[in-house]
Amino acid sequence: MTASPKIFVAGHRGMVGSAIVRALGAQGASTLVLRSRAELDLTDQRAVQGFFERERPEQVYLAAARVGGIHANNTYPAEFIYSNLMVQANVIHAAYLTGVRKLLFLGSSCIYPRLAPQPMNEDALLTGPLEPTNEPYAVAKIAGIKMCESYNRQYGTDYRSVMPTNLYGPGDNYHPENSHVVPAMMRRFHEAKRAGAPSVAVWGTGTPRREFLYVDDMALASVHVMNLSTSDWQANTRPMQGLLNVGFGSDVSIAELAHAVARTVGYEGRITFDTSRPDGSPRKLIDSSRLLALGWKPRTPLEEGLALAYADFRAHAEAAPAA
Repeated sequence: MTASPKIFVAGHRGMVGSAIVRALGAQGASTLVLRSRAELDLTDQRAVQGFFERERPEQVYLAAARVGGIHANNTYPAEFIYSNLMVQANVIHAAYLTGVRKLLFLGSSCIYPRLAPQPMNEDALLTGPLEPTNEPYAVAKIAGIKMCESYNRQYGTDYRSVMPTNLYGPGDNYHPENSHVVPAMMRRFHEAKRAGAPSVAVWGTGTPRREFLYVDDMALASVHVMNLSTSDWQANTRPMQGLLNVGFGSDVSIAELAHAVARTVGYEGRITFDTSRPDGSPRKLIDSSRLLALGWKPRTPLEEGLALAYADFRAHAEAAPAA
């Protein structure tokens, strides 16, 4: 490994990938390889293999993924499982074939069983049924973890996996239905404020609890994990599996989140709950103690992170169509 390795960030225009690029730049990484979807279709095996053969990166951050909230997962299950499986398989296999020794795969806390004991630790993987509303996406992410594990076992690679909790922040998708809960709420409350709407309906009962992590904190965790020594990594993960959780450490109810987003936006109308809509898992709090023991910790409280996210929304997404 060179002093300034050649690093490929797959998905650099997405919320997580762009945050990883910011984190790497702040730490002095000088040789980044970046490709947009128009330049490189990661679902195209031949194109991905050709890219890796030409560029020969030394490290890969696999942040490219098709993501969305409950509505998107329910509406496009085939696209979620197909796109994510193809991207993961193509990138991980091409990395192996071209001698990439270190790769970081970004998964999701939805890999854990719907009713896993809270907070969920890494050993809960594959111990029970998944949440039905996002099962295809979760199965794809589990396959990515197991692919990294299998290549490590058979080929001696150093492919690591991190499981973030719910992320939000600059570069998010602010579609009111297809996005995750924080950006969807942010757009709805912003548009309700602008229109003078007397109330805003939030999906579900408001009782499920969720943990939220600011995306730049996740990016710093990703770089931290990539740079851990092999001995530190192996001492804090299950043998050969290479999986660590990344979370904030506390959660809030969806109702509490809605009021926090309304305060951030400055919306003063009534908040109602559409109980005909699905809630998803009753609670999703992850145990990040293994990563905390390795020297990383989150920096951004929820209220501060929401303010930063709203500033980004106002600067880049306010005028964009909700599509």
